[in-house]
Amino acid sequence: MKIHINGNEFFLADGALSGDGADLVKPDADIIIHNGFIAGRESVLHDGDTLSLIKRGEVPTEEEMKTLIYSRHTPHVADKMAKCRIAVCGLGGLGSNIALNLARMGVGSLLLIDFDVVEPSNLNRQQYYIDQLGMKKTEATLANLKRVNPYIEYDARDLYITKENVPGLFDGCDVIIEAFDSPANKAMLIPAAANCYPDAYVIGASGVAGLGSYKEFRVVKAGKNVHIVGDFTSEAAVGRGLMATRVVIAAGIQANLAVRLILGETEA
Repeated sequence: MKIHINGNEFFLADGALSGDGADLVKPDADIIIHNGFIAGRESVLHDGDTLSLIKRGEVPTEEEMKTLIYSRHTPHVADKMAKCRIAVCGLGGLGSNIALNLARMGVGSLLLIDFDVVEPSNLNRQQYYIDQLGMKKTEATLANLKRVNPYIEYDARDLYITKENVPGLFDGCDVIIEAFDSPANKAMLIPAAANCYPDAYVIGASGVAGLGSYKEFRVVKAGKNVHIVGDFTSEAAVGRGLMATRVVIAAGIQANLAVRLILGETEA
């Protein structure tokens, strides 16, 4: 039977175990991942299965690294993710966390757009660090994502998005994610992107401020390929700030929805 081990094809006898595959390729492996799940040496292999073998402390080659990053995914998810391009518009509390999630998921290409710099008031909820204060958010985000997954395509643009520059901006994107703070900018981008790119999915957010229950979040379909995430009422205001816990939950929902749509899921 044919087994994929660390990205390469091997042929093992029927009834072979994961330990047999490890002995063949990396006998000193500390961790064996069988079809996305950590297994021992006694896991029974079947034709078409995937094994990923890891030795703690060892820096893998680029090809091995790709395989190992994807090894914890459900089988075949990585293949679909690697072929898509997703735009993240705004790299603040929502966008910086969305981008990090998608990089970890192994999206093939990430278009990252923002015009601002990292400032102290960002650090309560955004994926930046004190030593990045004053850096362009595109530059800081790119540096952080490459520390997680350097093997996907990044396209970072220091740009203020307007209705006039939307046409042509998202060419080739399968999903366009709106992650702005400003309600006016949200109201501009979502319909503009949907009109210019009717075949792309557009995912926005509305109402993520404060410390309200995560149960208040919902996903509303607002057009053929348009989805909005949030509680639709909790805007940032005096006495109701943007808090890391709730912002990160909303960002996770947006990122998860993008992945589900890429994988062909029809229900949000």
